[in-house]
Amino acid sequence: MIKLKKIDTRAPKHLDKKEVKAATEELYKRIGESHEMMMADKKQSLLVVFQGMDSSGKDGLTKRIFRYCSAVGVSAKGFKKPTEEEFAHDFLWRIHKHAPAKGTIQVFNRSHYEDILIQRVHGWIDEERVDIRINAINAFEDLLQKDNGTTVLKFFLHLSPERQLEKLQERLDLPEKNYKHNDGDWKERKLWDKYMDAYEDAINRCNVAPWYVVPADQRWYRNFYVAQTVLKTLEGMELEFPLLDKSKLGEGVGI
Repeated sequence: MIKLKKIDTRAPKHLDKKEVKAATEELYKRIGESHEMMMADKKQSLLVVFQGMDSSGKDGLTKRIFRYCSAVGVSAKGFKKPTEEEFAHDFLWRIHKHAPAKGTIQVFNRSHYEDILIQRVHGWIDEERVDIRINAINAFEDLLQKDNGTTVLKFFLHLSPERQLEKLQERLDLPEKNYKHNDGDWKERKLWDKYMDAYEDAINRCNVAPWYVVPADQRWYRNFYVAQTVLKTLEGMELEFPLLDKSKLGEGVGI
């Protein structure tokens, strides 16, 4: 049973920031190399889910982790308030069509988990509906993994309320970050404890694909943690470039 209050939001004290940042850059490059093999092989795919409170770093991670990957093989989708059309369907309808095709990586900046987080915290769905949706989420992720060769990686960016306050204030104080400001982020912050309870429940009950709780107060360690996990996952797929069967080459090909 994961207890978020028992997990530190900061990096281990023995780590050297400069060394970690240098190592992280190498991880980014190796992720790009592994992704090239995934694109060539076209047998497996990767879905990366980033969840966390406002200012926990979802956008920054999306931009950095896959910086050396081919743009044609990586897609990112941010899930905000559903449209009227999306509300008229089951909650997974808008999600499933963005699941990754074989040979590609798909990033979800927020995801299907919003439907058992924000809606639950605000009381827009009851606990019976929460249970139904948790079962549906587990079935959905199980389907992706067993039927389509999709590995699902889920990261909860574990930010402290103190660090979030600093980041939200930056959006007010720094002109280059004003565009990120949203009054609603300050309102949601007041519901912090309810969100932590909802996240903790989702992490413990939606575990067909495991969650990684990422200390997110320090950007340099957050990036390292996620990059290391993504690379380990890709290398665990045993990806390789497909070899050409030269016996099937057409007449006149090659010298």
